[in-house]
Amino acid sequence: MRNTWTRTWIVAVALGLIATVSPAGADVVSDANAKAAEIASKAPGTPPAVRFMAITQVSVFEAVNAVTGKYPAFRAKMTPAPGASVDAAVAAATRSALLKVMPGQQTAIEADYQAALKAIADGPAKDAGIAAGEQAAAQIVQMCADDGAMSPDTYRPHAVAGTYVPTMLPAVPHWGKRRPWLMAKADQFRPGPPPDLKSDTWTRDYNEIKAVGGKNSTVRTPEQTAIAKFWEATLPNVYWPVARSITSPERRGATTSARTCSACCWPGPRVRRSRRSCGGGCASRPGWSTPPSASVRRTSAG
Repeated sequence: MRNTWTRTWIVAVALGLIATVSPAGADVVSDANAKAAEIASKAPGTPPAVRFMAITQVSVFEAVNAVTGKYPAFRAKMTPAPGASVDAAVAAATRSALLKVMPGQQTAIEADYQAALKAIADGPAKDAGIAAGEQAAAQIVQMCADDGAMSPDTYRPHAVAGTYVPTMLPAVPHWGKRRPWLMAKADQFRPGPPPDLKSDTWTRDYNEIKAVGGKNSTVRTPEQTAIAKFWEATLPNVYWPVARSITSPERRGATTSARTCSACCWPGPRVRRSRRSCGGGCASRPGWSTPPSASVRRTSAG
């Protein structure tokens, strides 16, 4: 049953990836999202790119929702804009948000913006939509200005047996202290500590990791390998097609599509320095290593 579900999920994801280039007739939210994801993926690292997309997509939702009034506002205190152009609101919110967080991509951002505006008839509706988009982006960017994402990185690795030490420097370790978007605090749902190093649970998990995660594992299935390699790629232009595959305008409309994209904005460490503190059941395997794609960095969801 589990394997059937997994295969179904992988097929769904693959179909979503086919939508990387939005087909003709796709709604304006999906079109803008695809272009924004390409720009955000040029950020220096996946976590900043994810944050930039979150800021952008929440701005888009607030702008579109100010026009349609379909849902309660999420974060911004918007001026209602009934009758405004939704297309202009999406374009302006996307442009304004991206320009604030990625000014180095101004040329690409402006090119996408001007192309979007060219397809919208001039008039009060267009002007009102632009104003709504700019208002939404300004508020969301300001809301995130002091969220702690740009705080100094004070992380220093430990060298004590039994203490997690990443095999490579972790990305944005200080993000665990950021102000979250939805949770009351960053550690609200944080799980308890790992099992004791002398416990049967630790021994079982340790040996399973070595058996399944080894570069030359004879236990790991081809399907598990494919899944691991697929999810190693995490930039916005890789995973956003999955979200866009369920935001078709026929089923959802621009406001719900924007809301879905805003909700989509936000896998485990490897073991080191552990066997010498492990119980006698931890198997030794000389020469054991993980494949290159197994170097997973942990970040804190915001």
